[in-house]
Amino acid sequence: MRFRIMASLQTLGKRPLIACTTYHKPVNQTPPIEMMGLMPAYIEAIREGGGIPLLVPLGATEDELLAILDRVDGVLLPGGGDINPEMYHGQRHETMRDINPDRDRVEIFMARQAIQQEKPLLAICRGHQLLNVALGGSLWEDIADLVPNAMCHDYYVTFPRTHLAHSVEVTSDSRLAHCLGQTEIEVNSLHHQGVRNLAPELVGTAVAPDGLIEGIEVPGHPFAVGVQWHPENLIVEVPAMLGLFKSLTEAANGQRHRMNSTSKLWKPVYGS
Repeated sequence: MRFRIMASLQTLGKRPLIACTTYHKPVNQTPPIEMMGLMPAYIEAIREGGGIPLLVPLGATEDELLAILDRVDGVLLPGGGDINPEMYHGQRHETMRDINPDRDRVEIFMARQAIQQEKPLLAICRGHQLLNVALGGSLWEDIADLVPNAMCHDYYVTFPRTHLAHSVEVTSDSRLAHCLGQTEIEVNSLHHQGVRNLAPELVGTAVAPDGLIEGIEVPGHPFAVGVQWHPENLIVEVPAMLGLFKSLTEAANGQRHRMNSTSKLWKPVYGS
């Protein structure tokens, strides 16, 4: 039994640790309480891709976030509510919902640090938008109201999260195309905002039929990819989506091996 447990721990120890940011969720009970967490689909997708998820609390300080980043091998920024428009010099819109300044603070810090530290990063839906904002880009506050001739993108109200709403065209030589193994793919669509002005460090790698940017990445970074759709909900319906999570964990493994090699280098002890 002991050897079996040790073998199991050794196997787990080889899997990369992926930090996942969380969000607040009110619980309808008396008295009312608020919980912090993440939808199970993200957790299962990371595990299916070969990683071990670690949930990051919203109230963490910058020092605590740096300590977490020092211990993990990759980062996932999930979907959720809208980003405070003040973060990208935008305007309030009546359709905005679930704005959480504390979440904005934590995730923008995590995104910037992941880019600076060359830590593998996968950003989904809100995370895709937040990565753009964190690096200096802006958003459409409401696509239906502000983008002429835009198609419907907000299917989250009356459709299941697995509903394939439209296709996206993926740039053939992009990391995203490598993850998916194809340059055109059907996706779900659960958002009312989108990338407007692309941040200088980013390139667009996927577009919807109406021209909206649905994929982004940081050239030269080991792995920094954002997608506007929710691949974690489509792993069964569109198996290619699992490639995003496998690619994240593969990049995270590479990051860990680089860090381990660096830490084993001989360093002189001064003053001895």
